[in-house]
Amino acid sequence: MAIEVGAKLEGKVTGITHFGAFVDLSGGVTGLVHISEIADNYVKDVKDHLKIDDVVKVKVINVDKDGKIGLSIKQAIDRPEGHQPPPARERSGSGGGGGERFNRPSGGGGGGGFNRGPGGGGGQDRGGRPFNKSSQGRAPFGKPSFEDKVSRFLKDSEERISSLKKNTEGKRGGRGAKRV
Repeated sequence: MAIEVGAKLEGKVTGITHFGAFVDLSGGVTGLVHISEIADNYVKDVKDHLKIDDVVKVKVINVDKDGKIGLSIKQAIDRPEGHQPPPARERSGSGGGGGERFNRPSGGGGGGGFNRGPGGGGGQDRGGRPFNKSSQGRAPFGKPSFEDKVSRFLKDSEERISSLKKNTEGKRGGRGAKRV
Protein backbone atom coordinates (compact mmCIF):
# COMPACT_ATOMS: atom_id res chain seq x y z
CA MET A 1 0.00 0.00 0.00
CA ALA A 2 1.42 3.37 -1.00
CA ILE A 3 1.45 6.09 1.63
CA GLU A 4 -0.17 9.27 0.26
CA VAL A 5 -0.35 12.75 1.74
CA GLY A 6 -3.78 13.29 3.31
CA ALA A 7 -4.41 9.61 4.06
CA LYS A 8 -5.72 8.75 7.52
CA LEU A 9 -4.30 5.54 8.93
CA GLU A 10 -3.97 3.66 12.17
CA GLY A 11 -0.56 2.90 13.58
CA LYS A 12 1.24 1.69 16.64
CA VAL A 13 3.64 3.86 18.66
CA THR A 14 7.05 2.18 18.54
CA GLY A 15 9.30 4.86 19.98
CA ILE A 16 9.13 8.10 21.93
CA THR A 17 11.70 10.90 21.87
CA HIS A 18 11.79 14.43 23.29
CA PHE A 19 10.78 15.80 19.85
CA GLY A 20 7.97 13.38 18.95
CA ALA A 21 6.92 9.77 18.53
CA PHE A 22 7.61 7.14 15.89
CA VAL A 23 4.52 5.31 14.61
CA ASP A 24 4.63 2.00 12.73
CA LEU A 25 2.13 2.02 9.88
CA SER A 26 0.99 -0.99 7.85
CA GLY A 27 3.72 -2.87 5.98
CA GLY A 28 6.53 -2.01 8.40
CA VAL A 29 6.65 1.63 7.30
CA THR A 30 7.48 4.05 10.12
CA GLY A 31 6.60 7.75 10.33
CA LEU A 32 7.23 10.51 12.84
CA VAL A 33 4.60 12.50 14.71
CA HIS A 34 6.35 15.72 15.69
CA ILE A 35 5.62 17.03 19.20
CA SER A 36 3.74 19.98 17.68
CA GLU A 37 1.36 17.58 15.88
CA ILE A 38 0.35 15.48 18.90
CA ALA A 39 -2.37 17.67 20.42
CA ASP A 40 -4.11 21.02 19.92
CA ASN A 41 -2.80 22.30 23.24
CA TYR A 42 0.82 22.76 24.34
CA VAL A 43 2.72 19.49 24.73
CA LYS A 44 5.62 19.78 27.15
CA ASP A 45 6.46 16.09 27.29
CA VAL A 46 5.43 13.50 24.69
CA LYS A 47 5.20 10.83 27.41
CA ASP A 48 2.30 12.73 28.98
CA HIS A 49 0.20 12.02 25.86
CA LEU A 50 1.53 8.78 24.34
CA LYS A 51 2.95 5.44 25.46
CA ILE A 52 4.77 2.77 23.50
CA ASP A 53 2.36 0.24 21.91
CA ASP A 54 -0.52 2.78 21.87
CA VAL A 55 -2.65 2.47 18.74
CA VAL A 56 -3.27 5.91 17.28
CA LYS A 57 -5.07 7.38 14.28
CA VAL A 58 -2.74 9.56 12.22
CA LYS A 59 -2.89 11.66 9.09
CA VAL A 60 -0.01 11.70 6.61
CA ILE A 61 1.03 15.35 6.24
CA ASN A 62 4.17 14.92 4.13
CA VAL A 63 6.38 12.32 2.46
CA ASP A 64 9.96 13.37 1.73
CA LYS A 65 11.98 12.19 -1.27
CA ASP A 66 14.26 10.24 1.06
CA GLY A 67 11.29 8.28 2.44
CA LYS A 68 10.68 10.15 5.67
CA ILE A 69 6.98 10.32 6.54
CA GLY A 70 5.52 13.17 8.58
CA LEU A 71 2.40 12.32 10.56
CA SER A 72 -0.13 14.25 12.64
CA ILE A 73 -2.45 13.01 15.35
CA LYS A 74 -4.26 16.32 15.85
CA GLN A 75 -5.10 16.66 12.14
CA ALA A 76 -6.46 13.10 12.05
CA ILE A 77 -9.27 13.96 14.45
CA ASP A 78 -12.56 14.57 12.66
CA ARG A 79 -14.04 17.83 13.91
CA PRO A 80 -17.41 19.37 13.15
CA GLU A 81 -17.33 22.11 10.54
CA GLY A 82 -16.60 25.53 12.01
CA HIS A 83 -14.84 24.07 15.06
CA GLN A 84 -11.67 25.93 15.93
CA PRO A 85 -8.87 24.57 18.07
CA PRO A 86 -8.33 26.29 21.43
CA PRO A 87 -6.31 29.49 21.17
CA ALA A 88 -2.58 29.24 21.76
CA ARG A 89 -1.74 30.05 25.33
CA GLU A 90 -0.06 33.36 26.02
CA ARG A 91 3.62 33.24 26.71
CA SER A 92 4.95 34.89 29.80
CA GLY A 93 8.29 35.52 31.34
CA SER A 94 11.04 37.75 30.08
CA GLY A 95 10.03 39.92 27.21
CA GLY A 96 8.40 42.72 29.06
CA GLY A 97 4.98 43.03 27.45
CA GLY A 98 3.21 40.02 28.81
CA GLY A 99 1.56 38.16 25.95
CA GLU A 100 0.82 41.39 24.13
CA ARG A 101 3.43 41.05 21.44
CA PHE A 102 2.34 37.55 20.44
CA ASN A 103 -1.34 38.38 20.03
CA ARG A 104 -1.34 41.63 18.10
CA PRO A 105 -4.31 42.29 15.89
CA SER A 106 -3.42 42.15 12.24
CA GLY A 107 -3.80 45.04 9.87
CA GLY A 108 -2.68 47.70 12.34
CA GLY A 109 0.25 49.97 11.81
CA GLY A 110 2.42 47.80 14.00
CA GLY A 111 5.78 49.33 14.54
CA GLY A 112 7.65 46.09 14.94
CA GLY A 113 9.07 47.56 18.11
CA PHE A 114 10.97 50.41 16.45
CA ASN A 115 10.37 54.13 16.52
CA ARG A 116 9.87 55.09 12.93
CA GLY A 117 10.22 58.57 11.60
CA PRO A 118 7.87 60.43 9.28
CA GLY A 119 6.37 58.23 6.60
CA GLY A 120 7.71 55.08 8.26
CA GLY A 121 4.42 53.97 9.77
CA GLY A 122 4.30 52.61 13.26
CA GLY A 123 3.47 55.41 15.62
CA GLN A 124 4.28 53.31 18.67
CA ASP A 125 7.24 53.12 20.99
CA ARG A 126 8.83 49.81 21.97
CA GLY A 127 6.23 49.15 24.65
CA GLY A 128 3.34 49.47 22.19
CA ARG A 129 2.31 52.88 23.53
CA PRO A 130 1.59 55.74 21.13
CA PHE A 131 4.73 57.63 20.21
CA ASN A 132 4.57 61.34 20.92
CA LYS A 133 7.26 63.31 19.08
CA SER A 134 6.75 66.41 21.21
CA SER A 135 7.90 64.61 24.34
CA GLN A 136 11.28 63.55 22.91
CA GLY A 137 14.14 64.39 25.22
CA ARG A 138 12.07 64.82 28.35
CA ALA A 139 10.42 62.30 30.52
CA PRO A 140 6.61 62.28 30.79
CA PHE A 141 4.82 62.72 34.10
CA GLY A 142 7.87 63.66 36.16
CA LYS A 143 9.73 60.42 35.52
CA PRO A 144 13.51 60.79 35.10
CA SER A 145 14.63 60.83 31.49
CA PHE A 146 17.16 58.41 30.06
CA GLU A 147 19.90 61.00 30.30
CA ASP A 148 19.08 61.58 33.99
CA LYS A 149 19.25 57.84 34.65
CA VAL A 150 22.59 57.51 32.86
CA SER A 151 24.15 60.45 34.73
CA ARG A 152 22.90 59.05 38.07
CA PHE A 153 24.32 55.63 37.18
CA LEU A 154 27.71 57.14 36.27
CA LYS A 155 27.84 59.12 39.50
CA ASP A 156 26.97 56.07 41.63
CA SER A 157 29.46 53.84 39.86
CA GLU A 158 32.27 56.42 40.20
CA GLU A 159 31.56 56.67 43.93
CA ARG A 160 31.68 52.90 44.30
CA ILE A 161 34.91 52.58 42.34
CA SER A 162 36.62 55.30 44.40
CA SER A 163 35.45 53.59 47.59
CA LEU A 164 36.85 50.27 46.41
CA LYS A 165 40.16 51.87 45.46
CA LYS A 166 40.50 53.46 48.92
CA ASN A 167 39.86 50.14 50.65
CA THR A 168 42.23 48.10 48.50
CA GLU A 169 45.24 50.44 48.13
CA GLY A 170 46.78 49.45 51.45
CA LYS A 171 46.19 45.74 50.85
CA ARG A 172 48.32 45.35 47.73
CA GLY A 173 51.27 43.04 47.78
CA GLY A 174 51.99 39.36 47.48
CA ARG A 175 51.50 36.66 50.05
CA GLY A 176 53.76 36.81 53.02
CA ALA A 177 55.01 40.30 52.23
CA LYS A 178 55.86 42.22 55.38
CA ARG A 179 54.57 45.71 55.78
CA VAL A 180 56.78 48.28 57.40
